[in-house]
Amino acid sequence: MKRARILLADDHRVFLEALRSLLEPRFDVVGTVTDGKALVQAALHLEPDVVVSDVSMPGGDGLEAARRLLELVPGVGVVLLTVSDDPALAALAMRMGVRGYVLKTDASTGLVAAIDAALVGDKHISHTLVSGTLSHLSGKEPLTERQTEVLRLLVQGHTMKEVAAALSLSPRTVAFHKYRIMEALGVASNAALLQHAVARGMSKN
Repeated sequence: MKRARILLADDHRVFLEALRSLLEPRFDVVGTVTDGKALVQAALHLEPDVVVSDVSMPGGDGLEAARRLLELVPGVGVVLLTVSDDPALAALAMRMGVRGYVLKTDASTGLVAAIDAALVGDKHISHTLVSGTLSHLSGKEPLTERQTEVLRLLVQGHTMKEVAAALSLSPRTVAFHKYRIMEALGVASNAALLQHAVARGMSKN
């Protein structure tokens, strides 16, 4: 029986090797990469059945890489493996078409289950996030004042680093605000986010 091909992405090499050891008894691990840009390139070349990726990585984060993969590699299953227990982020990932959202603390038991689910077109979320994720998927939420500030600056052309400096936040915090905004508005791409903001007149200085 042919074994499924798995591509791994995480910016911590020691963790990558631990994942390889965990998965190799069941799957063929065809490659490992340490950033989002390399992940997209490797997936195009190696044609894995499932990609397992961290969310926070250099060179384009895992969520952006997942979006690119789902556009460029039809049929690939994407499983996000992360420390972020934010149900809104999990809900956004599900809306994008990601098949699995697994907390790193659950990797030893949940990751194989998530990969198995992705291989047959099902979805898997760490059990502690299921209720919150379903709640976020059930309806749209209004933006907070801070989220509105972040969105306005982003659509005016500012980078996440510039937004972070303007609002005295870290770039990572701005990135998570962006994801929460996309989940709240029910959009799954930067283009749709921009269209929504322009429609609300938020692109004006």
